[in-house]
Amino acid sequence: MSAEEFEMHVAEALDEIPTELAALIDNCVILVEDYPPPDLPDTLGLYSGIPLTERGEFYTGLPDHILIFRYPILAICETREQVVDEIRITVVHEIAHHFGIDDDRLHELGYD
Repeated sequence: MSAEEFEMHVAEALDEIPTELAALIDNCVILVEDYPPPDLPDTLGLYSGIPLTERGEFYTGLPDHILIFRYPILAICETREQVVDEIRITVVHEIAHHFGIDDDRLHELGYD
């Protein structure tokens, strides 16, 4: 899958987030990169920042970053449909971290 098509599917996954939740995403940049950092080779997505639940009322820090990694997602999927589904799951998973939801709770909700 080309980088352009992959990015289009990330944008579609973002469009599927309910409007009420999307409106709460604050000071967060979502980007696609081909590969994760060398120390996290199997990572599909990565949230970096201060979750909303930990920010004070007058938080003015740098934007949080959500990175979605193209090649690890492509490597674990056999079909285009699986890629699209994994992108959606990864986007939701990383946005949940922005909202302060940890991996244990995401696992309970089925977003491994």
